[in-house]
Amino acid sequence: MAVDFKERARKAQEWQENRLAYLRALKNPSDHQRLLLIIADMPTPTSEDKRKFDALLQAERAAERAEKLRGVAAKIVDADKKAERKARDHELYNAAGLLILAGLVDTKTGAPKGDRAELLGALCGLSKVPPDDHRRSEWKRAGDALLAAESQKKGSRKKEGGSDPASVDTSSPGNLNVSSNT
Repeated sequence: MAVDFKERARKAQEWQENRLAYLRALKNPSDHQRLLLIIADMPTPTSEDKRKFDALLQAERAAERAEKLRGVAAKIVDADKKAERKARDHELYNAAGLLILAGLVDTKTGAPKGDRAELLGALCGLSKVPPDDHRRSEWKRAGDALLAAESQKKGSRKKEGGSDPASVDTSSPGNLNVSSNT
């Protein structure tokens, strides 16, 4: 037990020396940090000075712990933001994948296959179609078929190493017919 006390006292003394060196290096120490340094540099401090020194040193330890905890909290917040960005980026990549699957974007360059303004205008027109318009259900059926074919295509590539049991005709935007190659 005496060894444990000596080790703790040694570590506390080491921390105090390191912290005082850190405070001396500060360009603009706070008022309580300046007072702490003044008392630390006194050749023979009074018992009142020692009491003030101990209180100020305790406050400095608490400030250091608080600073470390703020860093931990910042890492937690940053991790949450990073996860949100990652999820958003994933959705954006999926949306780009849909444009590629529809044959509107070149898979190698990532550039639209047609005129950018034309593509944007078509997408703006699509966004203005009311949710209950019958064309939306037709588009959904065609999209579901295309996604199912793509899913089946990916599944067969994984299992068989390349052959494709389904093909999708995307020769024109209105022609999304899925046919089986069986």
